[in-house]
Amino acid sequence: MSTETVPNDFFKTKVLGHPAGLFVLFFTEMWERFSFYGMRSLLILFFTASLADHGWGWPRENASALFGSYVGLVYLSTMLGGYFADKVIGFRWAVVVGAVLMTLGHASMAVETQFSIYLGLVLLVFGNGFFKPNMTSIISEMYKDHPEKKDGAYTLFYMGVNAGAFFGILLCGYLGEKVGWSYGFGLAGIFMFFGMLQFWLSQNIFGTIGLKPNKESKAKADSLDNDKRNPFTTWQLVVMFISAALGLLWIINAPASKISNGSFDIFGFLGDYGNSIAIITALVLFLVLLIYRFTQYSVVTKEKLMAVTFFAFLTIFFWAIFEQSPNSLTIFASDYTNRVLEGNWSIVFLVINSLITVLPLAIITWVLVLLFRQTFKNYAVANIILSLSFVIIWAIALWMLAKDYYTAGLLELSDDTLSALKIDKVTEPLTEVPATWFTTLNSLFIISLAPLFSKWWESKYNPSANVKYAIGMTLLAIGMACVAFGAGDIAPGAKTASVSMVWLILVYLFHTMGELCISPVGLSYVSKLVPGRMIAFMFGVWYLAVAIGMKGAGMFGENIDKIANEKGLSYFFWILAFVSIAVAAISLVMSPVIKKLMHGVR
Repeated sequence: MSTETVPNDFFKTKVLGHPAGLFVLFFTEMWERFSFYGMRSLLILFFTASLADHGWGWPRENASALFGSYVGLVYLSTMLGGYFADKVIGFRWAVVVGAVLMTLGHASMAVETQFSIYLGLVLLVFGNGFFKPNMTSIISEMYKDHPEKKDGAYTLFYMGVNAGAFFGILLCGYLGEKVGWSYGFGLAGIFMFFGMLQFWLSQNIFGTIGLKPNKESKAKADSLDNDKRNPFTTWQLVVMFISAALGLLWIINAPASKISNGSFDIFGFLGDYGNSIAIITALVLFLVLLIYRFTQYSVVTKEKLMAVTFFAFLTIFFWAIFEQSPNSLTIFASDYTNRVLEGNWSIVFLVINSLITVLPLAIITWVLVLLFRQTFKNYAVANIILSLSFVIIWAIALWMLAKDYYTAGLLELSDDTLSALKIDKVTEPLTEVPATWFTTLNSLFIISLAPLFSKWWESKYNPSANVKYAIGMTLLAIGMACVAFGAGDIAPGAKTASVSMVWLILVYLFHTMGELCISPVGLSYVSKLVPGRMIAFMFGVWYLAVAIGMKGAGMFGENIDKIANEKGLSYFFWILAFVSIAVAAISLVMSPVIKKLMHGVR
C-alpha cells in the first residue's frame, strides 16, 4: 500500500477546506448508510405486507415491536464495538469487521426465509456495533488539534451519512416495492461490500490513527490524560452486568412475547408486567452506577460528563419521535396518503424526482472527483473501486427513471428495449409514488441544508448547546403538527385515507432542520467534553441513549392503531408534537446550569 501519512498533519491535503481523510470516511460511511437505511426502509413494509405480496402479513403492532428492538440493538451494540476497538483490535479493524458482518447480514436477508431474515438482523446488529462508533472516533482523533473545525467536520460527515441514506432508500426502496423484497435487501449488501474495500485500501491516509493498540500507544494515551483513572470495581462490574443483562433480555423479549402471543416470554414468571419490571430495574441500577461513577472523577471532568449525560437524556426523546419516519410515518404514507398521480401532477412529480435523483448524485460525484485529485496517486485501487460503485449507482438510478417515465406513458420503449431493461409492459399509464420515497426527503434536505448549518455553527452567531437542542425539538414539534393537521379529517378507526402528500413533505423539511440542530452537534459535544482515553467508550454510551430512543420510537409505533381507533390518527401525532415542545422548554430552562457544567466548551 501507499506511503503512510505523517500523523497530525491531516490538513496538509485538503478537500473543501477539510482533510482528504475526512472524505474517505465520508464515502465509507455513505455506503454503510446506503445499506442500513435501504434495508430499514423496507422492513416495516415487508413485515406488514400480505402473504400474496410475498410479505409476512404481520399486524402493525408486532412489526413496530420488532423494528424498535432491532434498531435499538443496532445502537446498543456500539458499546461492545467501542470496547473491542479501544482495547483489542483498534478502530480500523473494527470498521472492517463490522462491514463484513453487515455484508453477510444483507446477503442473508436477500434469501428471504424466516431463518435467514432473523439471522440477517442479528448479523446487522453486531456489524453496526463494530462499525458505527469507530468511524466517529477516527474523526475525533483527526481534529483533536483543530477543535474549532469539529462542528463543521461532523456536519459534512453527516452529509455523507445522508447521501448514503438518500440513495439507499430511493433505490433499495424502489426495488423492494416495485420489483421484489430480495432485490432491495440484496442491493444493500453489495454497496456495503464496496464501502469496506475502499476504506481498507485507503487506510494509510489516517496515519497512526486507529491502529491495533499496543503497550506503547496505551502508555502514550495515558501520558496525555492528566485525569485520574478509575477502574471498575467488582461490585460495579456486577451491577453493570445485571443492568445490561436485564436490558438486553428485555429488548429481545418485548417483541418476542408479542409475536409469539405469549408462548415465549422470558419474564413471564413476573406476571403481566414482567417486561416493565425488568426494564425499570435495569434503568435504576444503571442510574445508581452512573451517579456513583460521577463522584469518582475530578470536579471539571465530572461536570463535563454530567453535561454529556443531560444532552444524552434529551437525545432519547428526539430519536423516539424523529424515528417515526420508517415506522408510523411510513404507515401513514402507505395507507393514508394519496400517492397516485395523473396528468400534469404526474409529469411534475417525475421531473422533480429526476432532479432530486440526478442533482445530488452529480454533487456527490463532484466531491468524488475532488477527492481523486488529492488521493488517486497514492490510493489508485481504492479510487477505482469507489468509481465503479458510482457507475453502478448511476446505472440503477437511470434505469429507475426510465421505468417511471415509461410507466407514466411519457416514454416509448420497444419490446426489445423493455426486455433488455427488465421492464414489464404496461397497458394503463399511471404514476404511483412509492411509500418509501417520502423518507428520502430527510436525506435530500440534509444534503441541501448541511453546508448552511455548518457555516452557521462556525460563525459568530453560533448558539449555545441548549439553544440548539431547543430549536431542534421545536422544529420537530412543528413537523408533527403538520401531519397531525393533515390527518385531522381521518375518522377514528379508518384503515385508509387519501391525505395530500404536501403534509408529509412539510414533516420531513422541519424534521430535517431539527435533526441538523441536534444529531451531528451532539456527537461533536461528546468529542469536546470527554477525555481522550474515554472517547470511544463514551461514544458507545451516547449510542446507548440513542438505542433507548430507537426502542421508544418502536413503542410509540406499537400504539398507533390503538390510539387511532379510539381518538383518531391526528391525536397520535399531536401527542408527539406536545412531547417535543416540552423537551424544548426543558432544554432552555436548564441552559444556565449546563453552560456552567461545560466549563467554556462551545
